[in-house]
Amino acid sequence: MMTFDEVKDFFIKDRFAMVTTGIEILQADENGVRCSLKTDDRHVNATGHIMGGAIFTLADFTFAVASNIGGVPTVTLSSSITYLSSPKGDTLFSEIKLLKDGKRACFYEISITDNLGNKVASVTSTGMRLAK
Repeated sequence: MMTFDEVKDFFIKDRFAMVTTGIEILQADENGVRCSLKTDDRHVNATGHIMGGAIFTLADFTFAVASNIGGVPTVTLSSSITYLSSPKGDTLFSEIKLLKDGKRACFYEISITDNLGNKVASVTSTGMRLAK
């Protein structure tokens, strides 16, 4: 498993998530992965709410970190998001839970909340392990 510094060095190459969007990796170890996104004007849609795509990007990036830190390249096979409420706070947090880890496939559940404790979204993602 990668160290936290190795994880950050590797995923900074995901320019869209970490640079353009501004996602930060807070934790990436055997106890789990947590990421955050401080929202600002670049994350707002035409109605003035945080765009669903920004929320989904946070979840998808969290999945990418969790499923790849073990050293076996993994890509998303499918992902489903349910939006529960609009964020009320200015920072989003993601936490991921591994539900199944097989030789070729993995299945995760990601929870998105805001800094006020509101549940914003629930995401499930299935990944496929690539041959090395």
